[in-house]
Amino acid sequence: MFISCENNFEDVKLINKDSKIPAGVSDNFILKYSDSASLKAVLESPKNIDFTNQPFPYSEFPKGLKIEFFDPYSGSTTVKADYGIVYYKTRMVSLEGNVKIISPDSTSIESSQVYWDPDLEWLFTEKNIIFSGNDYKIRANKMDADRSFKLLKTGQLNGNFLFEDN
Repeated sequence: MFISCENNFEDVKLINKDSKIPAGVSDNFILKYSDSASLKAVLESPKNIDFTNQPFPYSEFPKGLKIEFFDPYSGSTTVKADYGIVYYKTRMVSLEGNVKIISPDSTSIESSQVYWDPDLEWLFTEKNIIFSGNDYKIRANKMDADRSFKLLKTGQLNGNFLFEDN
């Protein structure tokens, strides 16, 4: 009589593995956000994959996205990225690949990745950025900023800009 045992531990571990089946997949996704009958933002993406059925819910925009924020007083801010992901529990958004944010006064930020906290309307990254406007183009190795770029903190600067010495 011969008896043999086989180690199937890897197969056993797969029994309890969560499957990542999305709650929904949308093509040509458009989301309009309004408050008090006023349009505040429009998000557009070729594809949205909704994983809100997971223990740590999130939504992915694997083919990029464009968001336009409307402000009746200062104008609109546009955000574009090649990829985006929204984490609902932490309320954080990660924008990746050719991220470009253009404010109403045409100043812009470009980076390979930017994190956004929509509750605080705060942007930050540890990646290189290019901050540019009509009179300047500044490179820096990190950024913390409000949505309008009026409060902007960067790392080491490299670039050309004009300033007045009082």
